[in-house]
Amino acid sequence: MSGSIPFYQKHHRSYDRGYRSRETQSKLSQYQASSSSSSRYAAGSSSSASSFSRGLKLSSQSGLEASRLSPIPKRAKPSYLAVDKENQIIGYVVPIFRGSHEFASGLSDTEEGRVRDTAAYMARRDLFTSGLEMERSELISRREAMRGTAERISLNKRIHEHEEHFKRMNEDSLMHPPEFVIKPRSHTVWEKQCVRLHCTVSGWPDPRVVWYKNNVAIDPLTSPGKYKLESRYSVHSLEINKCDFDDTAQYRVSAMNSNGEESAFASVVVKRFKGEIDENLPAPRHGPVSEYGINFKTHIVDSFGVSFGREGETMSLGCTVIIYPALHRYQPEVQWYRDDVLLAPSKWNHMHWSGDRATLTLTHLNKEDEGLYTLRVTTKSGYETYSQYVFVRDADAEVEGAPGAPLDVRCLEVNKDYIIVTWKQPAIDRGDHILGYFVDRCEVGTNHWIQCNDTPVKFARFPVTGLVEGRSYTFRVRAVNKNGMSRPSRVSEPVAAMDPADRARMRGTSAPWTGQIIVTEEEPAESVVPGRPLELQVTEATKNYVVLSWKPPTGKGLEGVMYYVEKCVSGTDSWQRVNTEIPVKSPRFALFDLAEGKSYSFRVRCCNSAGVGEPSDPTEATTVGDKLDIPSAPGKVIPTRNTDTSVVVSWEASRDATELVGYYIESSIVDSNVWEPCNNKPVKGTRFICHGLMTGEMYVFRVRAVNAAGLSQFSPESEPVKVKAAIASPTPPYGITVLECVRDSMVLAWKQPTFIGGADITGYFVDYREVIDGVPGKWHEANIRAVSERAYRVCDLKENKKYQFQVRAANMAGVGIPSLPSDTFLCEEWTIAVPGPPYDLQIREVRSDSLALLWKPPVYQGRDPVNGFYIDIKEADAPEEAWRGVNTKATEKKYIKIKNLKEAESYVFRVRAQNKAGVGKVSSVTEPVPAVTKPGTKEIVVDVDDDGVISLNFECSDLTPDSKFVWSKNYEEMSDLSRMTIETKGNKSKAVFNAPGEEDIGVYSCIVTHTDGASSSYTLSEEELKRLLEISHDHKFPIIPLKSELAVELQEKGKVRFWLQAEKISANGKVDYVFNDNSLSQGEKYKMNFDKNTGVIEMTMDSLTPADEGTYTFQMQDGKATNQSSLVLIGDVFKELQKESEFQRKEWFRKQGPHFIEYLGYEVTPECCVVLKCKVGNMKKETTALWYKDGREIKSDNNLGFTEGVLKLEIAQISKKDSGVYEVVLKDDRGKDTSTLNLTDQGFKDLMNEVFSYIANSSTPLKITSTDEGIRLYTFVSYYNDLLQVTWHYKDSAIAFSDRIKSGVVGEQLWLQIKEPTEKDMGKYAIEFNDGKGGLRRTVELSGQAFDDAFAEFQRLKAAAIAERNRARVAGGLPDVVTIQEGKALNLTCNISGDPVPEVTWLKNDREITSDDHCILKFASGKFASFTVTGVNTSDSGKYSILVKNKYGTESADFTVSVFIPEEAGGKKK
Repeated sequence: MSGSIPFYQKHHRSYDRGYRSRETQSKLSQYQASSSSSSRYAAGSSSSASSFSRGLKLSSQSGLEASRLSPIPKRAKPSYLAVDKENQIIGYVVPIFRGSHEFASGLSDTEEGRVRDTAAYMARRDLFTSGLEMERSELISRREAMRGTAERISLNKRIHEHEEHFKRMNEDSLMHPPEFVIKPRSHTVWEKQCVRLHCTVSGWPDPRVVWYKNNVAIDPLTSPGKYKLESRYSVHSLEINKCDFDDTAQYRVSAMNSNGEESAFASVVVKRFKGEIDENLPAPRHGPVSEYGINFKTHIVDSFGVSFGREGETMSLGCTVIIYPALHRYQPEVQWYRDDVLLAPSKWNHMHWSGDRATLTLTHLNKEDEGLYTLRVTTKSGYETYSQYVFVRDADAEVEGAPGAPLDVRCLEVNKDYIIVTWKQPAIDRGDHILGYFVDRCEVGTNHWIQCNDTPVKFARFPVTGLVEGRSYTFRVRAVNKNGMSRPSRVSEPVAAMDPADRARMRGTSAPWTGQIIVTEEEPAESVVPGRPLELQVTEATKNYVVLSWKPPTGKGLEGVMYYVEKCVSGTDSWQRVNTEIPVKSPRFALFDLAEGKSYSFRVRCCNSAGVGEPSDPTEATTVGDKLDIPSAPGKVIPTRNTDTSVVVSWEASRDATELVGYYIESSIVDSNVWEPCNNKPVKGTRFICHGLMTGEMYVFRVRAVNAAGLSQFSPESEPVKVKAAIASPTPPYGITVLECVRDSMVLAWKQPTFIGGADITGYFVDYREVIDGVPGKWHEANIRAVSERAYRVCDLKENKKYQFQVRAANMAGVGIPSLPSDTFLCEEWTIAVPGPPYDLQIREVRSDSLALLWKPPVYQGRDPVNGFYIDIKEADAPEEAWRGVNTKATEKKYIKIKNLKEAESYVFRVRAQNKAGVGKVSSVTEPVPAVTKPGTKEIVVDVDDDGVISLNFECSDLTPDSKFVWSKNYEEMSDLSRMTIETKGNKSKAVFNAPGEEDIGVYSCIVTHTDGASSSYTLSEEELKRLLEISHDHKFPIIPLKSELAVELQEKGKVRFWLQAEKISANGKVDYVFNDNSLSQGEKYKMNFDKNTGVIEMTMDSLTPADEGTYTFQMQDGKATNQSSLVLIGDVFKELQKESEFQRKEWFRKQGPHFIEYLGYEVTPECCVVLKCKVGNMKKETTALWYKDGREIKSDNNLGFTEGVLKLEIAQISKKDSGVYEVVLKDDRGKDTSTLNLTDQGFKDLMNEVFSYIANSSTPLKITSTDEGIRLYTFVSYYNDLLQVTWHYKDSAIAFSDRIKSGVVGEQLWLQIKEPTEKDMGKYAIEFNDGKGGLRRTVELSGQAFDDAFAEFQRLKAAAIAERNRARVAGGLPDVVTIQEGKALNLTCNISGDPVPEVTWLKNDREITSDDHCILKFASGKFASFTVTGVNTSDSGKYSILVKNKYGTESADFTVSVFIPEEAGGKKK
């Protein structure tokens, strides 16, 4: 569908006005603003005229043909396309609708003249340049030519609106949901430029339009000046002013009415311009934020440096972000970029923001992850960035010698059954050229990888065919050389095999960035054979494959169209169908198995269900082979010093390189012939910084280019370059202050630049300019020759004039840029009495708890000379009120050691000078200094060598090639070098005292230049000097140190050994042995030995005689070192030694036969048995051991034993009879030995005390029990001995025993009985065992509840005993059974006891019987009971019982009477 485009629709934002200059465009915008009140038609006409000058033309119905308005079908939507000179569609032309009355009236000649005479017209004439005048002339001519056409357009417009009016009368037929006639177009713009998104929306009722950014509604009021929304005549626009990175987003416009809602999308990408910054572009937003009223300041600290990783590892990059002021819940926008491409969270990249630290974790490193990483922290006040490079090395090969893995696998030209896979070649092949690459595919959702090519391809691009439409795939690539296969590359992103048009429709928008319109057939035609494919061409040709591409045919019959590909060898007419079995669905096809070097032509046929169409025009003859050539080698390589570990490498680009991917750089240490890759991901520029190099080494570099065809030859090697920091001019000095001012001169001071450029500063240059009424004049040089000090007097100034100053620093690289202009100072003479400010404050020797502060005295002394200084300190972030003094008393020195600092706290310092008039001005404040001891910090070490030379030694581990050791005394340059000699070698420096004396007392310091403040000091006080001089004397006149002085000891057989040990002595050492000033020599009496390895010197003698009494001396000499040690053996000392020697000698002879190793002794076992034992040695079978007591031999029995060299005699229950003298005699043919043990008197007593101790320790705690007599206290022992002495105590006093309180022993129980206890017996009781050593006590408390319980139990037992004694009893006399002959008399008597006298009752068969003539029962004297039957008969047989009873109890006795008749008895016998 198409329609004519009226001229008034051509003034639209989509037309590019880039041909205009900025000035012209600015003036044109001013004119358009000023002429907004003019006739709308005039504005529309000017817009129309301007659109013709764009060099653009509309579709075939555009231009003057717009006057022929063709009728538009019902519900058809006119589409307007903008095309360029090659008829390529580049965008849309959006119509702008106006009221009908404007077009009905048109413009008359009178109105034309009136418009020209308006103020807007005059302003335009004045503002426009000559180019605009030409445009205006052209506009006027066109306007006249089109006037007639405008009238016809106006008439047709009124007719169209009249028809629309009648449609509106019937709302049901008119109402429809919103629909985008023209959708917003995506844009890519430079940072700081403006962008405008617009769309045209139809719908009835009029839809409501809302714009969204990343699904958040845009409100212009929240960001004044940032967004501008407009809606006019169904055209809606969003204008974004001054774009920055924050505006990179997806924008959505939503139109909604009562019938529905519709949305359209557009993306805006904001890029940063890497070239020169255009000053005319608006600056990014800074300053206070209107919605918060706060100006945020962002600082990125604790950042990551250049990082190195290896494939497969995990790497974390992190920075601490400080945002001031810190607002609770304020969330800045934190973004990470790699090579200026925004990173999104994925399985490869994990981002984390903890509130003050941003972290990016690369979970599984691949070479694709190599690049420049940038952290961008955006707040409402602006943004801060930090960048650093990350290098990723190849992982170790699975097969030795295999190449590195390919990288950056991507999918291009995705179609229904065809995908082109591309990749980049690895940087390293490990010495053997890569033979080719294998491409693998894997269907998403499975883990099954399928190799796509049977033979390796050398081209880094490969068409993959045979895919299933609608399925998604991932791809990977492997490189191969003669050693084996590389590791697989990182898998590509998943991609679906489908038609690009279907993919675009699934997204819901047109293809991004292009504004492409996709036309589809609404009603496919049936049974129509498709036409011929168009524009068939060979898009890619290699020796492995050829890729064809074409466009589908136009016209009908495109539903379900597929293609057949045919080939023909050049020079023949034989066409052969390539895909005979399955036609292809995509307008792309890759042909394999072509003969290399042959020429082919190709053509394509379309087919569908209706049949096969005509073939396309054949291609030109194509020779099978690589069309893309390997790039040529890069040109000259130039390395440049950068840092201590990096070099900047630049090179000439490869000439005539096609489809260049990038470059690989390699480095090698000179003469090593080992090349290492500097990058594992190709870089596209011709300059690269190679990191990770070794400081001080000489390197050469080479470069090679890479494209899809392969890697080029290496460039020529560069010139060698030494890896060290590059020299640059220093940064500007800062902190310019005035130290003194007189009528025509001023003394200035300034601070050293923060960066000196890698070389010492050679001097400074000062400029000045006069300031008149706030307007500065021209700069003038104050000094032509550079000044080395950081203070300078500027002369030839004018009194009472104001001046500004600037300072430049210079080094061997040149003069740096000047500092910022100083404050404005008035040149007038100072007359104050107090001193001026000290200057040139320097901080050295920074440690975690201390630092040294140095300064120079003020230039202006005041009325009197300076006599002291005060130092102030405060924390860096503390307010001004926090300043406090370091010293309460002024110091005359120009340095001070400040101690007791808090670790990691930052401090600032200032100094004030004092004279008699008072304290003067404060100096400039130092830069904040954190109290931190840097890693590797060393201190000055004092050393005294073997020659007694005293030296101060300092070592620096961070030494650079340009570093120097600078020694000073009292922090001033040493003027008298005759007293010290400085020696520096490598990273160590030594200051040697030539002749140390009192003149050398002071503070010695050493600072290393071109380091991060490496310095240290050493205080040589008077006491320290004295100590060092003593050590020096010892070293000059050394003595041989001794571990031990001369000593004597006795050895085996009573030999006497004199010995000492030297701590250190060489093999050349000598020893002289002296006795009473007489030299001794080796002989029969004296045996000498000198072990030079251990330093042991010894002399031995077999025995001592009275003639050996005297003084023994060992004299040693080792080079110039000497020493001696003496031992005096006279008087009692000698006699004791001689006696002990003789004893040892005898002992030795004794031990030649059987002998006692341990003499006879005893031990007491826990069972209180006494064992006499002795340990013997040198025994044999013939040796006898005899035991004696009191001279009588103890015969062998079970108590004697001999086990493991120990003789034993066991005494089980020792008593007094065991007292005596025991003796053991060992003897055989070699001799005998005797051991005696006296166990009489005290010896026996000691033995028994030990036995008693065991008995006491075995005793149980005292316990309380009750008896019928009273209360008993008792304890048990494991063994009781009759000789044991115990003492009972009551209330810590020994108990006097009586009839009421008694003690005794029953078995192993020791008891104390208290008869008839009373309350007076309550208290603490104890039993004490006497063992001769203090004894052992067991105590118990008989009181309280314990006494009550025991007393109650005693009462109960006592009552029970009384009852038991007095109860009725049958004492005896009655038989169990009585057998008696009938007629005989039976008389039985038994004793009865009991108090009171018991009652007696007789029972027969459990029935009471009474006394009668036949059975006489008697109870006489209360003691005797008798039972008499005068003549028994058989009726008297039965069981009889006597029952006695009183109040304490009852008892009975039973007996049985059996009466027999003699005859019966005789009959039984028979």
